[in-house]
Amino acid sequence: MTAFVYTAVDVDGKDVKGKIDAVDEPDARRLLMLQNLDVRHVSGRIPLMQRELGGKEKVKQTDILHFSRQMAAFVHAGLPVIDGLDIISRSTSNKTFADALHDMRDQIRQGVPFVDALAQHESMLPSYYLGIVRSSELTGRLDVALEHLAVYMEREHEARSRIKSALAYPSVIVGMSVVSVIVLSVFVLPKFVSLFEELHATLPLTTRMLMNFANFSSSYWWTYLVAIGGFVIGVQWMRKQAATKRFLDRMLLKVPLIGEVVLFSGVERVCRILATMWEAGVPIDNAMVAAIQSSNNTVIAGKLRTIQEAVLEGDGLAEPFAAADIFPDAAVQMITVGEATGTLADQLLGAADFYEREIEFKLKRLTTYFEPLIIIMVSFVVGFVAVALVQAMYGSLSSSQLK
Repeated sequence: MTAFVYTAVDVDGKDVKGKIDAVDEPDARRLLMLQNLDVRHVSGRIPLMQRELGGKEKVKQTDILHFSRQMAAFVHAGLPVIDGLDIISRSTSNKTFADALHDMRDQIRQGVPFVDALAQHESMLPSYYLGIVRSSELTGRLDVALEHLAVYMEREHEARSRIKSALAYPSVIVGMSVVSVIVLSVFVLPKFVSLFEELHATLPLTTRMLMNFANFSSSYWWTYLVAIGGFVIGVQWMRKQAATKRFLDRMLLKVPLIGEVVLFSGVERVCRILATMWEAGVPIDNAMVAAIQSSNNTVIAGKLRTIQEAVLEGDGLAEPFAAADIFPDAAVQMITVGEATGTLADQLLGAADFYEREIEFKLKRLTTYFEPLIIIMVSFVVGFVAVALVQAMYGSLSSSQLK
């Protein structure tokens, strides 16, 4: 639903201005006419959900997961969608999500189809979600599509949790290392700087470097925040530029281990979505649209669009996937077997499960390599500081003895 700004004339002939929430401009004019207003001008502003999200609780993936599972059960039991939305909105603890469900319920009461009401809140949904629900209109199996979406989202949530768990220990080590360097630079080293200056000792190069770093860090600590913030903003800006994002995505796929994790994640998601939609009775060309929308990597998405064009020409799935020359051989072979034996959904799910395990294995290898690298870096920093301080102290003691 969108917020519209309007100007009108009331029954007393006075000019009035205001805002009204409606599905589209004709709907806004109809609602205003019901208020006995003579509409002069109506213009759209921003989606209702976009306004609601600002400064309010974020809708989480788990909220959408539970919604999908509950709605699937209600639809399967023959309960009207309006009643299902009403029950879920009363039971959810997320105020933003409850408001969105109320809005969807009100739209459906006005005759808007469920998928169109859902589309008004697309910002809170995963990229592939709306396409799968819309495709269920072709099969008349909304409950099956919602149940498959719930299963897929649950698997995706579990996979993300495993990835976060695998990266938790290295992240803690990196965080502690950064905090240690900051404490040394801002609080510890300046005291040694004052001591060495009082002794008027000739300091070695390593100590002078350390002192300069400590002086800079204590005086211009804010430059680190500016640099980190600038880097984050710069990366986000670059990823929003189409050409730059394609370049970064292409380079990311070429990074050892990390590239394999990115590729396998893309393959796992594509296979699982295709299997989910195929089991729900959605035509494969519609399923390809949802698979493309689900891809976060522009290189993989581009290959999927090429496959989609081939599918529309009647080539099936196996040959276009093989010709794409980016997907692993194991995935291509399983799709080929699935098409040949009529077990495409089973083979796609098998491929998704296989690459999910591969991602877990690659992440473990990545953390195995990452942990000693972090330890070496921390040891180098601590060793450099220790050598610099010991050399300076030894030099200062030697100078005082000579005097």
